[in-house]
Amino acid sequence: MWQIARSRRAQIQREATTIRMRGQREGFPLERIVTALRSNLPELSPLEAWRLALGWSRTQAVAQVADVYLADGLKPPALSEAMLCRFEHGPDRPGPEYATMLARAYGAHLDQLGLRRRCVCGYSEVRYGHPYEAHPEWAPVLLPGVELMTTASGLPAVRESLRLALLDAPHGSPLVVELAEAAVEHYALNYSRHAPSVLFDEVHAARGLLGEALAAPADGVTGVELRRAAGWLSALLGNLAFHLADRSGARAHLAVAASFGDRVGDDRLVAWTLGAQSMVARHRHDLPAALTYAQVGAERAPTPLVRAQLLGWAVLPSLAQAGQAADAERALSEATSALAADSAGGAPGRFGFDAPELDLHESEAWLALGHTDRAVARAEASATGCVPHTPGWAAATLVLAQAEAPARPEDAAFRALDVLERIPADRLRSTARDRLRVLVTALGGADIASVRDLHERVRTLPPPIDIHGRGITA
Repeated sequence: MWQIARSRRAQIQREATTIRMRGQREGFPLERIVTALRSNLPELSPLEAWRLALGWSRTQAVAQVADVYLADGLKPPALSEAMLCRFEHGPDRPGPEYATMLARAYGAHLDQLGLRRRCVCGYSEVRYGHPYEAHPEWAPVLLPGVELMTTASGLPAVRESLRLALLDAPHGSPLVVELAEAAVEHYALNYSRHAPSVLFDEVHAARGLLGEALAAPADGVTGVELRRAAGWLSALLGNLAFHLADRSGARAHLAVAASFGDRVGDDRLVAWTLGAQSMVARHRHDLPAALTYAQVGAERAPTPLVRAQLLGWAVLPSLAQAGQAADAERALSEATSALAADSAGGAPGRFGFDAPELDLHESEAWLALGHTDRAVARAEASATGCVPHTPGWAAATLVLAQAEAPARPEDAAFRALDVLERIPADRLRSTARDRLRVLVTALGGADIASVRDLHERVRTLPPPIDIHGRGITA
């Protein structure tokens, strides 16, 4: 990124105006004016050069983008002059939607504006412990009426396979057990790929299919394994309810999960569920209950990885929120050692755990204890370790914004606005919404364009569930 003095910036503006007017007098096409601008003023990015070739101020450019939205019958976004400045000068880049609308407003292609994303290796990066995310430019061209097969259309297919097996064996069978376990694995590994309301409906329907089989005698391996699967499905439902801001529903589903886990002797299910119950208790500000759930869960953990998860996800934040700094540091140290002792270094999916997630919980703990510098460092590490634009990345980015808010309110607001641009409202978890509200409160009424934009975006966010109990659509 160019570091340009204010005096040089003013000179660039004057020279750009002269070049543009000369080109217009000589009848140059717009693209030739852009070429002349970038040849004479190498500091200009392609995006800024196109705006200057059009003779627009940033205010005018923002208005033109808003007009494109209005022409499509859409509400204009919270694009501001400050955001556009950061797009032009870096390090921020517009997301796919803003990039497309900027290209339409400017009458240019993404390549001409320097906005097409490229991958030098030819593959989108996939990190262990995170779902695969397709390269943003690899959207296939489909024939009319042909639907692309995705995990979204695969969700009901998983449930249908389980239903067919139960039609053949209503009271359960080894095949039903295998399919129930496969459904749990599918939902857990693809948890972040779906809007919480959509996945909740599927998991709920799949668990409901097991009702008749669960009513049969519990003797034998089949009965035990069906109850184990029902317990894990209930744990998923509890987590999904929590991410939909249904705290009481989460408590009910998690209680069922813990009961099934105890009944079949599944310590991993019990430990994970106690961690989730600790999370729910923290959000209702019941720290004694949260700490009790967390400590009992850590004691039940059957492996170093599960213990690391309970210590990092449940014990550490409970102690930090209670202001017990020394105990929190001991829990963090033990969680770090336990994670290092795991031979694989982490596990994927909703029930898994890895270093970026531990970094996230550590960052929030430092925030609660008032150590802002440490919080910034760990949040940055967490965001770097996540696949961009996933829920984990959004969580880390918003925690980083909270840590930056006192000293760098404009940067903090920009980070949050970037999350809101890249994560559709229906995929924005209640935890992200809570972090946004905390951030807005921390920023207060600062008279900064990005802060004002963020206040408005958060104020107008649709709820995760409408008044009729339906999940919102993107």
